Amino acid sequence: MQKIAIIGAGAAGLMAAEILSQSNIDVTVYDSMPSVGRKFLMAGKGGLNISHAEEFETFVTRYGSRQHNLAPYLNAFTPTNLREWLNELGIETFVGSSGRIFPKEMKAAPLLRAWLHQLRSKGVHFEMRHRWLGWKNNDTQKLIFDTPNGEKLIFADAVILALGGGSWARLGSTGAWVSILRGQGLNVETLQPSNCGFNVAWRDYFQQRFSGQPLKNVRLIFGKFQQKGELMITENGIEGGLIYAASSKIRDEIFKSGNAIIQLDLFPDKMTDELFTKLNKPRGKLSTSQFWRRQLGLEGVKAGLLREVINVDALNSANLVCETLKALPLKLLAPRPIDEAISCAGGICFDELNNDLMCKKMAGIFCAGEMLDWEAPTGGYLLTACFATGRAAGFGVLKWLNEK
Repeated sequence: MQKIAIIGAGAAGLMAAEILSQSNIDVTVYDSMPSVGRKFLMAGKGGLNISHAEEFETFVTRYGSRQHNLAPYLNAFTPTNLREWLNELGIETFVGSSGRIFPKEMKAAPLLRAWLHQLRSKGVHFEMRHRWLGWKNNDTQKLIFDTPNGEKLIFADAVILALGGGSWARLGSTGAWVSILRGQGLNVETLQPSNCGFNVAWRDYFQQRFSGQPLKNVRLIFGKFQQKGELMITENGIEGGLIYAASSKIRDEIFKSGNAIIQLDLFPDKMTDELFTKLNKPRGKLSTSQFWRRQLGLEGVKAGLLREVINVDALNSANLVCETLKALPLKLLAPRPIDEAISCAGGICFDELNNDLMCKKMAGIFCAGEMLDWEAPTGGYLLTACFATGRAAGFGVLKWLNEK
């Protein structure tokens, strides 16, 4: 019986095992962690956003410059197909008000339990605490693992690498595979943080007063990007869904220019003229803070941000205050470290792989998931592409073994 090794027990690796388990093949999934799907479970901690229900033509565009590389795999396993597969697994799904798709129970654990039960019932084996070290004597059929009992040599007719990116290393995605594959002559783009926060040089008072507070109902403007949402002020800068949505553009600008200037519209539902009219009313004996609060409801973190970016002498200029409230500039200095990011960019270049995701320079070695050079925003896009490429790699192995 032919033996297949899948290295990485995340979404991509498990989906590859799902495909291979339907054939008469010995399938073993290896992972460095003590249990399966650590990052998958973390992704579902606040509600597992499994995919998105928008029109497929729009869905594909969320993958930016890599949409054409991923389109064949996503087209073969669309969000609709994903929901159908989950239903067969006994997991009901629903579409939220934002178009995001969730399991009915919201959490990842029930899905993972049902999935693992099915995989084990089909003969898939799991070997935990097996950290992949590379190949013995560059023989792609001889895999070396570091285990609690020392190094172990494993033979495999084909290998699927689904080791994840470089974010959340404590959950298993360390990015250690980059040097191994580069050592084999493969072109691997440097891993970079994606869906991440950014550093801002807050003044001491603002940092101490507002760190950890949410910044709600604002519009972020960066070049052509404009979107409403929420942010979180952190000790080091800002994070949250709104900044994640623009993180790739902001990150690239920082790498290009040394920093990036974003603008925040603190009153996205009000026009500048409306703000100006209210701030031009007689103040009487009210302090500046009291006047702002009474006329605009401007207080807390939004008032703090205003004081952070304009000179104290300018606070009495209604015109300048209004302009700043509608386009408050923030200089972002650097992305937060990759280990804090939700996901990453970079990875194995698609030019190194054939259409079945097999390495052109290494027959029988397939790659899937976040190891590939793509990125996407949050909203179910990350998991969907991991499922789709894991599935493609599984079928790629079957095709290659049949041809062989």
